[in-house]
Amino acid sequence: MRTQTARIGRVLVLLAAGALLAGCGREETPRADTPSGLPVPRWISTRAAPVSMRAGPGFDYEILWQYRASGVPVQVVAETRDWRKVCGPDGAVAWIHRTRTAGRRTAMRTARTELPLLAAPEAGAAVRARLAGRAIAEVETCENGWCRLSVGDIGGWAPAGEVFGTAETAHCRHDDRARRGGPPAG
Repeated sequence: MRTQTARIGRVLVLLAAGALLAGCGREETPRADTPSGLPVPRWISTRAAPVSMRAGPGFDYEILWQYRASGVPVQVVAETRDWRKVCGPDGAVAWIHRTRTAGRRTAMRTARTELPLLAAPEAGAAVRARLAGRAIAEVETCENGWCRLSVGDIGGWAPAGEVFGTAETAHCRHDDRARRGGPPAG
């Protein structure tokens, strides 16, 4: 009995030590002073369409427009517990309920012209694919002014400034009134 108790004690000590070591070397992501604990500004995307964009943070506020496509990149510029004030691809600002958003990062080619997606993050690299004008792509990573974008299994590098959804600073100015208008994406 005493041997079994000692063995259980050693196992518990090893488990506790393992748990402590598992946390070592990991950087804790600092919590932002926002209702979600996430930084503002930040990039998110719309969930399944249609997504209503409102004049204020509540269902009783007027619907200014709706996005008819899912995955539209938007930048959170302010938030409440349940609502996100976002800037869309056309620069319009409105409120969206948190359940209508996804943490998935996307980018949109706002120009109507195609964007070459390159094999490497450098001017002159071979073209791997082309992103159609007004098309939405997943953002895999961004570094040194270039972003790796993909649509399904096809992807490549593009200059960050050629798509909406990759800026590191706030894209739209943050003010207390929603800007009306903005053609729906999609």
